Amino acid sequence: MSGTKILIVDDELIMRESLAGWLERDGHEVHKAASGEDALEMIKDTRYDILLVDIKMEGMSGLEVLEIIKEDDPDIAIVMITAYGSISTAIEAIKNGAREYLLKPFDPNELGVLIEKILRSQAQEQENLYLREEVKERTRFESMIGQSRPMQEIFHLIEDVAPTGSTTLITGETGTGKGLAAKAIHSQSDRCFGPFVSVNCGAIPEHLMESELFGYQKGAFTDAKENKKGRLELVHTGTLFLDEIGEISMRMQIDLLKVLEDKVFYRVGGTQPIEADFRVIAATNKDILEEVKKGVFREDLYYRLNVISLQMPTLRERKEDIPLLAELFLKRFANEINKPIDRIDRDAMDEMMLYEWPGNIRELENAIERAVVVCKTQKIMPQDLPIFSSDAVCTPLDMSLREMEKNHINEVLEANDWNISKTAGVLGIDRSTLYKKIKLFDLEKTD
Repeated sequence: MSGTKILIVDDELIMRESLAGWLERDGHEVHKAASGEDALEMIKDTRYDILLVDIKMEGMSGLEVLEIIKEDDPDIAIVMITAYGSISTAIEAIKNGAREYLLKPFDPNELGVLIEKILRSQAQEQENLYLREEVKERTRFESMIGQSRPMQEIFHLIEDVAPTGSTTLITGETGTGKGLAAKAIHSQSDRCFGPFVSVNCGAIPEHLMESELFGYQKGAFTDAKENKKGRLELVHTGTLFLDEIGEISMRMQIDLLKVLEDKVFYRVGGTQPIEADFRVIAATNKDILEEVKKGVFREDLYYRLNVISLQMPTLRERKEDIPLLAELFLKRFANEINKPIDRIDRDAMDEMMLYEWPGNIRELENAIERAVVVCKTQKIMPQDLPIFSSDAVCTPLDMSLREMEKNHINEVLEANDWNISKTAGVLGIDRSTLYKKIKLFDLEKTD
């Protein structure tokens, strides 16, 4: 818990110095204020994790300090210091938003236990808040699996990268499991007990990205009715996963680079600096170097993100993993809808092994889910995989991968009557990617 900022507010010098000495020995950064007025000035420039406030002080009382601070920042942890005769006042303070009260006289061990309790509670609250507010599309993958050489190399690389704490850039086509790799790195790192917070840079509109990342202060704009923590604040001590980083605007690239360099940021409309204590993992299906050459991605941000790079293999590069993945998805979906399907027919598996999977693992997952839904027997048959046709699977040897992808996307579009949402779901890609593919291949709906 080192690096925690604590402010002691007490008009007695000996009490301030005693508390500061004990807390500094535990590795905390401690600031001291001799009055409530001084404390209010100090919190304008510095954000504290915990405030220790004496209830009875000359001038502004501790209860007045509590009321003013809680009005501006209801999430800050405030511990009221009181003598035995003022317990009723301390209880009233708890009702008004104080986290705990500390009864004089107290010993260093009691203080240390209380501080640790509050810090652990804050960490849990931050992660719970993020999980409640998270709106990004969730993957069904529970773990990364694979026996192929490309995946074994990925596993070894993750083991090497995870403990370093270095910023990592994960590249690869859509649906290759970049998010899973990021979670695996986090889970094996020293930050594994902190939150893992994802930001889909391609899904959040540009005008909302700033407040989503940095949070905002009440009154910063018309709809800012109360303070809100952004992703950068919620991820404190954990890992920030910036998915589809290639979609981020030039303005946000500048802001993000500044955070990575200075390790400090501000809420929108805020004046308090907030320390950025998190690891960054970014992912993209774009060629970022090519984006740099085009002038749409900053070169300095690219090198800041690409300290360590990890390239996820496509499913067509690790086809020996298809049976493992297909069986995993089969068991999961069969259990979810309680259907007695326990295997995949050899011919159906042969078709899956021949297919090129432009949507990678996500497309395979969706195909198995669909097969489980329509399957009428205890095993998945070729006819349960309607996105495959003999023409699509047994493609001419002289057909390029580009032509195969174009034909497959067109067939799935036609099969779904050009319903973009359904087609994107079958292919395992998002709507924006599908629109780009339609434009790239100049596809048109037939009458």
